[in-house]
Amino acid sequence: MERVQTVRWVREMVRLVAISALVWSLSGVGVTPVQAYTELGPNTRSDFRLWTPVYLTVSLPSKFIAYMEANPRIGDDVTNIDQLLLRPAIGYQLTEHLSIWQGYAWVGNFNQPHAAPQSPFFQENRIFQQAIYTQKFGSFNFMSRTRLEERWIEHADGTAVRFRQMLKLSYPLPMAPDWALVGYDEIFINVNTVGVPSGKGPGAGIDQNRFFLGVNKSFNQYLNVDLGYQNQMLNSRSLPGNANLINHILLLQFYINL
Repeated sequence: MERVQTVRWVREMVRLVAISALVWSLSGVGVTPVQAYTELGPNTRSDFRLWTPVYLTVSLPSKFIAYMEANPRIGDDVTNIDQLLLRPAIGYQLTEHLSIWQGYAWVGNFNQPHAAPQSPFFQENRIFQQAIYTQKFGSFNFMSRTRLEERWIEHADGTAVRFRQMLKLSYPLPMAPDWALVGYDEIFINVNTVGVPSGKGPGAGIDQNRFFLGVNKSFNQYLNVDLGYQNQMLNSRSLPGNANLINHILLLQFYINL
């Protein structure tokens, strides 16, 4: 029996290594899959950041779900707060694998050096709709999150619409089931252009891409934590090239489920 379990474990690890190698080869060393096909011009900057989001999910009667997120982000080589997001939502569990959501987000942007002549602080209000699909494939846990955001950004006229798609895989370690390897990629696409080229609104096209690799630790049924590296590519239509800012992020995220 132990031999059979060992063989299964070895096979799972081989599959995991093969998938990781494929992803790494497609993405290139130190870049995300989107960056591999993106122009990294002389205007590209980089920064080291720390994000420590806390996600609270509460099961409600009649298949409803409540959600609250507090997401502080520290930039400038982890010296100044860059953003603070507060994001409540209400969801409904349609099936065992599919849920739909309606939410709101307030975004405070701090210490923005390129906001002149406006204030270095500006805020954004959003409403969003999303669908989350989860499924288990062998030992892998798969999640797809599809989100549409309507954004009202200070200093920008009109409503900016943005599409987001995340694909996530986690793999519980057979020798330590409380631990899992986690990876995901999320692409952001602006559906429309808001403002004129000299304005502060986003332009249509790829807005950013986030690629994460890390580990997850489950402490109990109520709390689990991700720790890892996230690469964030941001695109600005005000500068040539498609990747104008590359953020190297230490991501520590807390999931609380009640």
